[in-house]
Amino acid sequence: MKFKLPHTLVLMFGLMVVSLVLTWVVPSGEFERSLTETGREVVEPGTFTEVEEKQYLNPLALLTVVPRALADAQGIIFFILIIGGSIKVIRDTGSIDALLGLIVRRFGDRPAWLIFLMMFAFAAASATLGIAEEYVPFAIILVSLCTALRMDAITAIGTLVVGYGIGYGVAFMNPFTLVIAQEISGLQPLSGMWFRLAIAPVFLAIGFHHVWSYAKWIKADPTKSYMSDVQDKQIDQTNDYPVMTTRRKWILTATGLALIGLVIGIKEAGWYLTELGAMFVGLAIVVGVLSGKGANKTAISFSEGAAELTGTALLIGFARAIALLMEDGMILDTVVNALATPLSYVGAELSAVGMLFIQSILNFFIPSGSGQAYVTMPLMAPIGDLVGVSRQVAVLAYQFGDGLMNMIVPTNAVLMGILGLAGIPYAKWFKFVWPVILKLLAAAAVAMVIAVWIGYS
Repeated sequence: MKFKLPHTLVLMFGLMVVSLVLTWVVPSGEFERSLTETGREVVEPGTFTEVEEKQYLNPLALLTVVPRALADAQGIIFFILIIGGSIKVIRDTGSIDALLGLIVRRFGDRPAWLIFLMMFAFAAASATLGIAEEYVPFAIILVSLCTALRMDAITAIGTLVVGYGIGYGVAFMNPFTLVIAQEISGLQPLSGMWFRLAIAPVFLAIGFHHVWSYAKWIKADPTKSYMSDVQDKQIDQTNDYPVMTTRRKWILTATGLALIGLVIGIKEAGWYLTELGAMFVGLAIVVGVLSGKGANKTAISFSEGAAELTGTALLIGFARAIALLMEDGMILDTVVNALATPLSYVGAELSAVGMLFIQSILNFFIPSGSGQAYVTMPLMAPIGDLVGVSRQVAVLAYQFGDGLMNMIVPTNAVLMGILGLAGIPYAKWFKFVWPVILKLLAAAAVAMVIAVWIGYS
């Protein structure tokens, strides 16, 4: 009997069970916390204590945590539902397919250039503006584009996720990760940029080589695609694209202006999920008017698009449930303390690589970039002082662990949302991404050792 990988939702529930069991066997504990000038909580190094009364979670917590987690992740969940509705309204006008036809005709014989340019753009935007959730709308479009070029959904999402993961890993000026971590560590904001700029091309080259190698492999033989047995989720390939009419040009123009407004709003006005969701609701209305479909047909398209992403919304909730169980059992601080303490007993180079290893593991439990910075950097910075690792190197370890592991940890709501939109089961994605994660982590370890040797500060 052939083994069949379980559904992603089953995998998520399995991880929830593991998390619950850990709360029974791992001692409960906590650090003391204080508030920064900006009102954020940070842990106080050296204050970890075990809780006298162990926090044992009832098995029923596996059930009650799900609605709590869905409520806790409601921002990203509703954002994705709104995006699904908006994209469906736009797609039903034929505008996206008409644009894809133009791109295919231009880059059909140069897919490597297309993949590289897209990866570079995603990496650059993440490294500078800290964009992540905002990429979600691109998932469906990228899948359509890549399947039209005889590449599958994994190639499309590999281009996006590997690009943005590398961008976060070697961020030049990311305000949500780098700047926060440097502030907590007492470093000048954006300092040490020269080293991150120097290593960025190496990491981008590793990521591109992996994605393009896979793309070439399946272009030569489509049956080798990891998605070959998930045909119901794939978008049909066709060369019969609709004509680019004036009406469709206006719709694409409105969509482009909305995306530009999105970037400006994030950078200049501090927009987040509420404002971004409002932007896409407004876009759906504008497209409905420009297309001449009328209110009823627009509403039907929007509802259908949102309904298609119900499964994705559930995955995001289940991913959040894993972390909630650990927080309820008060074992997250215990895990952090147990991992960080041994670093004080090894040399500088091993300690630096150990920091990378620890940050990578902790990203599973704390997938939020800023959240991981506030929990770990108050511990890692002083440990680095003790073992001869500069605080700049400690920040670099945090960046690598957060950015690179966001490409693979199933607790990352953005990753699960993108995979859900693209119709990629997590097991299929894992099979594709784990080799490049190992390559990138190996490169990161080498970069950490070099940073220690040259006195990077």
